Amino acid sequence: MANIDEIDLPREGPDVVFPGDAALPDVLLDLAVPHEDVNATLSLLRRLPPDLAALRDRCVWAALAGVALPPLPAHLAVFYVGVAVAAVAHTRARHAERGVPPEVTAATLRDVGRQVTRHRRRHGVPGIPNPQWLAKNLRGELFELGRLQFEPARLGNRTGTAVAAAGGPGGPGTPSLELHIPDFRGPLTPAAVDDSLEQAHAFFDGTPFAVAACHSWLLDPQLPGVLPESSNIVAFQRRFTHAYRGPEPADDLPLAFVFDDPAVPRADLPRDTALRRALLDHLDAGGHWYAAAGWFAW
Repeated sequence: MANIDEIDLPREGPDVVFPGDAALPDVLLDLAVPHEDVNATLSLLRRLPPDLAALRDRCVWAALAGVALPPLPAHLAVFYVGVAVAAVAHTRARHAERGVPPEVTAATLRDVGRQVTRHRRRHGVPGIPNPQWLAKNLRGELFELGRLQFEPARLGNRTGTAVAAAGGPGGPGTPSLELHIPDFRGPLTPAAVDDSLEQAHAFFDGTPFAVAACHSWLLDPQLPGVLPESSNIVAFQRRFTHAYRGPEPADDLPLAFVFDDPAVPRADLPRDTALRRALLDHLDAGGHWYAAAGWFAW
């Protein structure tokens, strides 16, 4: 835990009440922690020594306050599941204060289990691969509404400049909604996306967002050239006005999300779907994949 100790964690914050032994399994299941990981996670969380329990609570305060939490080595990353468990009561309270429906709160917090699943697929053990992403959920900055997640934000310089140059409704700093595409939510069909956007318009009614934006490898403008016209990804891209493509290759992004472990030799990766074949064929031909951004008027 040395790399956590090296950062300046808060030394005080709201009361943290960790669930008792009887309630803890239900909390893990409410967070969608996979059944196969519940027992191992329980074993660790129930036997944290006092110094690590105190560190867990300081991490809760940090997450709620927006203080950066570093990633941990894979075999220790399950510690952050305990941080999520300890913070969840505060997240629910924040949602309730803002009038967030309980079903939206429940769906949003299930992202914890999604992160545990991704960590196991990549490392073989339960954990949280990206504590900064987890903290967005715990602070109440991210909401899962159907197929997509939505994060109130402001347009950054590159995206905002592209919006302004295209005559769009805004520029750098304009209030916006950032769209995220979570794993394990089924196909990204046009109908599912339409439903999610409809839910978001109702959920954020009265909030002055001018633009919805998305930053993802799924918006790499090369993808329509290698995927079938009927592809859900192609249909999703068509909703956006292209803003920019990242200047540096980001091949690990699609490999990590589509194949789980970007460290597996490319020759050993499966080619069992049109997307997997397209991604690998493009790389084998000497090409690269990039993160990209797009927007549409909200």
